[in-house]
Amino acid sequence: MKARWLGLALAVVRDLRQARRPATADEIAAFETDVLAGFVLARSAAGLSDDTIRGDVGHLDQVRTWFGRPLWEMEPADADAYFGKVLRDAAKGTRLGRAQALRTYFLFLELRHKVEIHELTGRVVECPIDEMNRPRGAGKARLRIPPSAEQVEQLLFAGWRAELATCRKFAPTARNYTAARLMAEVGLRVNELRSLDLADVKWDLGRFGKLHVRKGKGARGSGPRERMVPLINNAGATLRWFIEDVWGHFDDDHTRPGAPLFPSERRCADGSAARVGDDAVRTSLAVAARIHLPEWPEALTPHVLRHYCASQLYAGGMDLIAIQEVLGHAWIATTLHYVHVHRTHVEDAWVAGQQRAAERLKGLVTP
Repeated sequence: MKARWLGLALAVVRDLRQARRPATADEIAAFETDVLAGFVLARSAAGLSDDTIRGDVGHLDQVRTWFGRPLWEMEPADADAYFGKVLRDAAKGTRLGRAQALRTYFLFLELRHKVEIHELTGRVVECPIDEMNRPRGAGKARLRIPPSAEQVEQLLFAGWRAELATCRKFAPTARNYTAARLMAEVGLRVNELRSLDLADVKWDLGRFGKLHVRKGKGARGSGPRERMVPLINNAGATLRWFIEDVWGHFDDDHTRPGAPLFPSERRCADGSAARVGDDAVRTSLAVAARIHLPEWPEALTPHVLRHYCASQLYAGGMDLIAIQEVLGHAWIATTLHYVHVHRTHVEDAWVAGQQRAAERLKGLVTP
């Protein structure tokens, strides 16, 4: 049917898309399953670890069980009820993890399945977590301010080193001492350290040799991130002493594929030395600190030694980008939290700057 008015033509506009019959409950259930499988595959393609993906799916399953319907039907009022009543007394980490899983899932729905969901159900996908009901974070992490260089070197390591001559079990004591030194010298995480093989020591790479850290911690739940750590800050000498004088007390085959750099006293089925556990390293560090660093009020953990390493490298003149690479951080902002400067750092930097300026001026006026 057409109408004309002032020379303009009007016509009935018809949607050329084929009309769909309403989806059945079975079709929606099958589609929901396919969507979740696609979500898992997409997160895997992004490089997230299986544990991280499993955790997100677990969060989504908890919300889905409570809601009783496909999650794309959730609205802000539903999220208000869930986080304000059901999870009101839950741990803050649980609330944050569940909210983040929901936000990520809805982002996936909007990017991949918004049109399909609208055609099937008539609903427009919109995340129920907004700025009004989003669970707030826990704030800044607790500062891990490390002991001073004098405390660590003169009291902890000097006292621990003296134990090697009189201790009842030389090999494990020397192994734990070496592990702690490496954490303090190049900032290795305890699980990175215990995962190293003998073959991961690359003596011929770079000016000082390097460690091939194959199982570095991934950012935001991604899989292991490899990096090469130069054996700077006396780490090369520490490691060479351990391999030449201590490692043979655990095993006699340096050429065995997969031989751990830090062995355990336990044996594998083939008689070779197993890999040391992180508990052994953590416990020995805590005991040594209690004996040789009794005035330090906080727990001395491997992570505190990592902060100590970053602070000492910075105090020694290394720039933040280089420290970021040594520690294996994805973001420079993370590295900034690891650097703790001495209380006189500003004054010392100003004095050093004045000295450099005076030297430059002297060079300009010298005949």
